[in-house]
Amino acid sequence: MKSVILSCVLPVTVAVATPLGLVGKAFGAEPDKQFFRSVEGKWIGPGEIIAGKYKGTKFTCNFNGSTPDGKVGMTLDGDCRVGVFTQKMSASVERKGREGYKGNFMGGSTGNGLDIIGGNVVDPQKVVFTINRNQLNGVMQARIPDDNSMTVTVAVRVNKQLVPVIGMSLKRVDTVEVGSIAKN
Repeated sequence: MKSVILSCVLPVTVAVATPLGLVGKAFGAEPDKQFFRSVEGKWIGPGEIIAGKYKGTKFTCNFNGSTPDGKVGMTLDGDCRVGVFTQKMSASVERKGREGYKGNFMGGSTGNGLDIIGGNVVDPQKVVFTINRNQLNGVMQARIPDDNSMTVTVAVRVNKQLVPVIGMSLKRVDTVEVGSIAKN
């Protein structure tokens, strides 16, 4: 009798528990999707190299933020200007299943940039990615404290300590007013 009850109850328990487990995973991904959706739009603002050979160099950036269809991730694509010189800038990252987040900054280590080799969304306003190029390791952090501002910091590891090297303070300047997004 016990085995008959177990054989009836166990499949029902599994049938009920499995979707609940999937719902938990879906809710776990929500802060990630929420953060990446908040990056969508046009961003402009100043930045500065705050350490290294070019310390004190100020620049201005223009980015378009987008999210890939059907995937969890983001792309910031645009350029930064120093005086009369303009440099194309981009960062792209996607969640790659169990491997976590992967992507590149400025074309990755095969180009002139860095590989994004991991990271996580801390909460709906902040993400931290691990970056790497040969022996250079560090983090790229983006924080969106409100609908219309974003700060991006790139820090590298020097003698077991993270040293900020680039900082940007961006403002949203979408040309069309949408919800709580300010019109330019």
